[in-house]
Amino acid sequence: MNLNFIIAPLEKFFYFLHSGIHIIIPINNISYGLAIIVFTIIIKTVLMPLTIKQIKSTAKMGTVQPEMKKIQEKYKKDPQKSQQEVMKLYKENGVNPMGGCLPMLIQMPILFALFTVFRSLDMQGAGFLWLPNLALPDPYYILPILSVVSTYLSSKLMQPPSSGAQSKQTSTMNIGMSVMMGFMSIKFSGALVLYWVLNSVLQVIQTLVINKMEMGKTELTKKQI
Repeated sequence: MNLNFIIAPLEKFFYFLHSGIHIIIPINNISYGLAIIVFTIIIKTVLMPLTIKQIKSTAKMGTVQPEMKKIQEKYKKDPQKSQQEVMKLYKENGVNPMGGCLPMLIQMPILFALFTVFRSLDMQGAGFLWLPNLALPDPYYILPILSVVSTYLSSKLMQPPSSGAQSKQTSTMNIGMSVMMGFMSIKFSGALVLYWVLNSVLQVIQTLVINKMEMGKTELTKKQI
């Protein structure tokens, strides 16, 4: 995967952020960590419109579940027809069945690009919190553990409502992705894993807030009816 088109801008942007923070706090053990935090928040803010759209789409999956079950029951002897009718139902209600996966898929190229960005930056000797060196993996395995937990929670919250075999399959995929990120985090630099954990935590917060807002709108609509 050629990511040169995104690596250079991200590297320049991160360098710009760190330079500004370092002027205010000229301590590498603080400035690099704060730069990663601010950088992550900005990336999540830029991607927020897409995130909101996908969260709303996932929430709509819950509202069409009763109709979907009726279709599956009606055409249980004709799987092809059942699939066609379900996709038609999704289209009519503006539902994207891959809504829960898309934000994470979009994040992956950014993550791969940041692998190169953080490796090219001169962070040798710069630590943050319990990390003695952001350029090296977490020696205490705290970040890999947080990576597994935060990745699972963020993907779980974005998982469309489903039942039966589909629900088990999606849950298995979420667990597999989380474990994979945990193993990768053991080898990745602390800076990169810190970014991913912060990104996942922000994803959890965004999802909870947007879901609560959508539930409030639904309740208000019911009262008006």
